[in-house]
Amino acid sequence: MKTLTMLAALCALVPTLWASAAQAQFAKPEDAVKYRQSALTLISSHFGRMQPVMKGQVPYDAAAIKANVEVLKTLSALPWAGFVADTEKGTAAKPEIWSDAAGFKAAQAKFEGAIDKLSVASNSGNLDQVRVAFGEVGASCKACHDAYKLKK
Repeated sequence: MKTLTMLAALCALVPTLWASAAQAQFAKPEDAVKYRQSALTLISSHFGRMQPVMKGQVPYDAAAIKANVEVLKTLSALPWAGFVADTEKGTAAKPEIWSDAAGFKAAQAKFEGAIDKLSVASNSGNLDQVRVAFGEVGASCKACHDAYKLKK
């Protein structure tokens, strides 16, 4: 049991270490921008792969949904390290990311919490629960974009 507890603690720590290590590795501001944009593109891709199932356009494949959610769990911790000083110019990032750091951090936490709920739902195998949790993730994305991303 002690080994399982240690393993769980290590698994919870790894994404934080990756994010911290990534932040320390940005030689130029544009590297941080590329990093966060790449992570967000992957998040969008894996989230988007599930949308046809949520809309009832394709049959529910619990294993495929669970696989995408597992990837999302890892990805959800990554983009935030790329939001460092001097990276707002020429991007879709609003200045509020830096001037309202607490609000931006709260939006990140809400997103990561929604991903955790989606993970629990995907483990249940119940499509109705997955749909509700999927909607919560989408709502957290929209709320953050509305507050912290410039409209194109």
